[in-house]
Amino acid sequence: MKKIQLLTMCTVAAAVAAQAAEMDAEQKGFRFINDRLTFSPYVALSYTYDSNIDSSKHSKSGSQWVVNPGIVGVYKDDNWKIDGQVWYQYHAYNRYTSQLNSSSFGEKLSLDWQNAKADEAGWFLKMAESFEQIAQDDDMTDHDGRGIGRDRKQFKFDAILERRVNESLHAGILGNYYYLDYDNDVEKYSTLYGWKRLSLGGQVGYTVNKWMDLIVASDYQWFWQDNDKDSDYHTGDASRRGKRVSSDSRGWSVMGGIQTHATEKLSYRVLAGWSRFEYGNGVDDIDGWTYQVSSKWQIDDENTTSLMLLGSSYYQPSERECGSALKVYTVSLGLAKGLVRNKLRATFDLAYRKETHEYTEYKEDDYDEDIYTARVGLVYQLNRMFSIFGRVEYQTEETSSGGPRSHEYDYDRWRGTVGVRLSY
Repeated sequence: MKKIQLLTMCTVAAAVAAQAAEMDAEQKGFRFINDRLTFSPYVALSYTYDSNIDSSKHSKSGSQWVVNPGIVGVYKDDNWKIDGQVWYQYHAYNRYTSQLNSSSFGEKLSLDWQNAKADEAGWFLKMAESFEQIAQDDDMTDHDGRGIGRDRKQFKFDAILERRVNESLHAGILGNYYYLDYDNDVEKYSTLYGWKRLSLGGQVGYTVNKWMDLIVASDYQWFWQDNDKDSDYHTGDASRRGKRVSSDSRGWSVMGGIQTHATEKLSYRVLAGWSRFEYGNGVDDIDGWTYQVSSKWQIDDENTTSLMLLGSSYYQPSERECGSALKVYTVSLGLAKGLVRNKLRATFDLAYRKETHEYTEYKEDDYDEDIYTARVGLVYQLNRMFSIFGRVEYQTEETSSGGPRSHEYDYDRWRGTVGVRLSY
């Protein structure tokens, strides 16, 4: 099941990898427009052993090969910075070859623009979008597996336009859109429920000192879910499919906290407040405290060691049970360290996710999930163009309730990957 997070919670290692790809593009590649525009193509080949391909109690081991070509682009001007990437992956399994051999592909683009320095009056714009067609064996921290986290389409867009009025006061408007569509092959799998979310809001900040801002932020959200694919397994009545709960939901949140104003080594944003989720067009109203946390610390002066923390809590429709609303809690911590004159890069990250069913149409769907993930990775740069990498990942899920779903989705899974990457 794809686990969606309001912050970028595809783990800290993913953020470190993206940063490394951008650094690669800035250090090498094809350069144009007085070195302001850089394109860096790459191709990677990897082999993965998987102890539990199905992410289920009755595990079956297997392995796969992945071929991953792509290209990273960076454009930097006095006021502009644009990052982009296009990629493709082919997944070739040594087990379930007829069922699982598949392709993934995607693109992402981000834009930063400003007409003033960070501590001066002016305009600041940040936008980011991405589209992915994802095969089911992608990153374990997204909690995927055959028949549970399946092939799907995913699109995300985020934007903030901010005006710094003077050295103390600034305000901005925010917006984001999220789209998730599962490949529901009912001959192979039970139904999963994709959904869409549109969020609009704003924030106001006041600079307390050179390093810190006080922030107040709020937003309003609209949700639409694919309830028309409801199998209604509880009653077996096909005439009721998609009619138990409305596909429309709404929500809002108000938060306050602090964030970094300007610092070279440490950045952070910590918000907490109250959120409300009006699920199923008012079938149930849920509210409670929520939080958002993000922080990055460049520990040493040589830029070889960095630490990142991400966390959030929020409400969303359930993707596994139709007629259910979730509250999700997430937190992840990651460390990246450069070794051997920064030719060897080591990463370590931990992630925890908890889901509680705040509303269920049927009592048997009322259960909690706890998901723990750990990963260690190494990348060694042999020369300007060639690197080798490896990682080990472990994940476990525990489900608990007083009903028949208690421990139904429990499993343990570990994977080991080795690969090579050629980039120009």
